[in-house]
Amino acid sequence: MSLSDLTTLTAAYGFTERNDPLQLFADWLADAEKSEPNDPNGMALATVDEEGLPNVRMVLLKDADERGFVFYTNCESQKGQEILGTMKAALCFHWKSLRRQVRVRGIVEQVTAAEADAYFASRARDSRIGAWASQQSRPLEGRFALEASVALHAAKFALGEVPRPPHWSGFRIKPLAIEFWHDRPFRLHDRVVFRRPDPDSGWTKTRLYP
Repeated sequence: MSLSDLTTLTAAYGFTERNDPLQLFADWLADAEKSEPNDPNGMALATVDEEGLPNVRMVLLKDADERGFVFYTNCESQKGQEILGTMKAALCFHWKSLRRQVRVRGIVEQVTAAEADAYFASRARDSRIGAWASQQSRPLEGRFALEASVALHAAKFALGEVPRPPHWSGFRIKPLAIEFWHDRPFRLHDRVVFRRPDPDSGWTKTRLYP
């Protein structure tokens, strides 16, 4: 076994000794960016509706730091309305190439207008027009209606700037629990969960049976 192989194994199986879950997540995401063929920042987002029934869908992580995990969406969409109704959410990252999973649960806050404006401005022009054209999650009578709405808004903004729609913003999940899972032989996997009572408190760490 080479020194690099040993270093990789140590990083993979020594994570249970780490005490900073957000830095550990950043390291795992960096590993995924090197090995995952598509969307290493893809994550399952779970919410609940007004009847308490769960919903889950894939979204893309756009930022992660000590404050939490950020994604952007139409706030009038189903997921937007469900988050605004509870201000709670859960996430799951699964990196098959690395045999790793991270689960996150927490409370939610909206990002600032400045943060939303900056990210929206970084998107491709067609994506910005699409944010205006799509009435996300609402019934669509046919593909032509969507294409007509795109054409209408493309003409409206012509060659000018495409501003951020008032109904489009970002959410930050402020974690109260982060669980790390790593595949091990014979299904004797490594699991470690970090918990805290609120976003301003320190973390406690517990190792779990697989």
